[in-house]
Amino acid sequence: MIEKSVSIPAAAGALHQGIISPSISHARFSIGDVVRHRMFEFRGVVFDVDPVFANSEEWYQAIPEDMRPAKEQPFYHLFAENSDSSYIAYVSQQNLVHDESDELVDHPAIAGLFDSYADGRYQLRREHRQ
Repeated sequence: MIEKSVSIPAAAGALHQGIISPSISHARFSIGDVVRHRMFEFRGVVFDVDPVFANSEEWYQAIPEDMRPAKEQPFYHLFAENSDSSYIAYVSQQNLVHDESDELVDHPAIAGLFDSYADGRYQLRREHRQ
C-alpha cells in the first residue's frame, strides 16, 4: 500500500485544505476510496479527511480505553454501511484498510457527492472538485 498526501476537495459542504504536517502520518486514503473497518463489519466511502482527530472529547472518551486510537493520525468521515443500515462513521486511519470486494456501497448520500465508480473508488461530481 502506497502512502500519499491528500488534497482534500470541498466535500459535504465543508472546505478543508489537505495540509498534513511531516510529524503526522500521511493520509493513506483519499476522497472516494472504498474502505472497510479492520475489526468491525462495516465498509464505506471516504468523503472527508481530518489530518488529526477533530471530533468531540466526549465522543473520544466513549471509546473503550483499550480500543481508543491515537488522536495524532488522520481520521476519515465515511458514508458507511453494514448488513443492517447506512450511516456516517468517523474512523481513525489505523482502523481502516482498502476494501478489495469491488462492490458498490449502498448509502443514500453517495449520489449527491459522487457520480461514478471504477477501480474501487468513487469519482467526485464536477461541482465538488477543486
